Amino acid sequence: MMEPVYTTISAILLFWHAAWERLIGSTEALGTSWAWVLGIVFLVLTVRLALFPVIVRQVRSQRATQRIQPQVKALQEKHKGDRETLQKELAALFQREKVSPFAQFVPMLVQIPVVIGLLHVLRHLRPEVTSEASRTLYGWTLTQFDSAINAQLFTAPITAGFTTGDLVVKLVAAVLIAVMTVTTYLTTRQMISKSGWAVDEPARTIQRLMLYGLPLSLLISGALFPIGVVLYWVTQNVFALAQQAWILRRYPVIKPPAQGRAGGESRAQGRAGGESRAQGRAEGESRAQGRAGGESRAQGRAGDKSKSISRTPVAPPKVGAKPSSKRKNQRYEGSPAR
Repeated sequence: MMEPVYTTISAILLFWHAAWERLIGSTEALGTSWAWVLGIVFLVLTVRLALFPVIVRQVRSQRATQRIQPQVKALQEKHKGDRETLQKELAALFQREKVSPFAQFVPMLVQIPVVIGLLHVLRHLRPEVTSEASRTLYGWTLTQFDSAINAQLFTAPITAGFTTGDLVVKLVAAVLIAVMTVTTYLTTRQMISKSGWAVDEPARTIQRLMLYGLPLSLLISGALFPIGVVLYWVTQNVFALAQQAWILRRYPVIKPPAQGRAGGESRAQGRAGGESRAQGRAEGESRAQGRAGGESRAQGRAGDKSKSISRTPVAPPKVGAKPSSKRKNQRYEGSPAR
């Protein structure tokens, strides 16, 4: 079933190997079989460029689905208990907006067999394959197969891996595995930085697994792959990183507008509430200071009056002077009756 895919992948690899061999010959500068190394690199580039229109179609479908998500949620809330009506309304919405909920998965299904074919062909190139029937599978000749399994990258055989080679093989494999891991992390981080972290915890957990778990798994599994396969992954990741940067610039991620506005309004209300509370505290302090100032002024006036009274001299009574009638009456009224 997959044999046509394997044969196509092999034909592309052999085409690029022959093209580079005619261009640069059988040069092995720096201990590298450049015709085979560049053949693997351009095999990945050819497949990725062939899949590029499919990937763009997938991204467009994803953006269209993101665009109508507010309407989908509104219909789900409106027809929460009526599943049949909800399905009819959703179908009408998809038809009106020309959006297919399954269109974004079709390109992914096309890519899966191609990626499997790439890995299978590269892993098939190993010295353990000794029978003539196996070596001539997928359109290979014995000469081409022998040349491929003896190819080197910086004196390290591309069929060897981190766990099966000597020190040089381990160093070359370690560098490629590190580049593969870092580029995988950067690709996922680039997407999250544009789309933002998910609001709900399950989706956020998936994002964390993609950001940290996937690079970690490649770091471990990369030690089991031959150098030729790791070279494929490095080329694939570098191309995917550049491709995703272009796609995110050409088709930016549509963020939910309701959440953004609600968050902005709540933050604005929070700032307004903080400012009003600050103004209230300032007004309360100013009123308290006014009351304190009024009390201090009242105390000052009372002190001034008491000082003025204490400074007023009282004239002593004159010697021999008769008391006035008023003072007499006061004395008579105040004296007890005899």
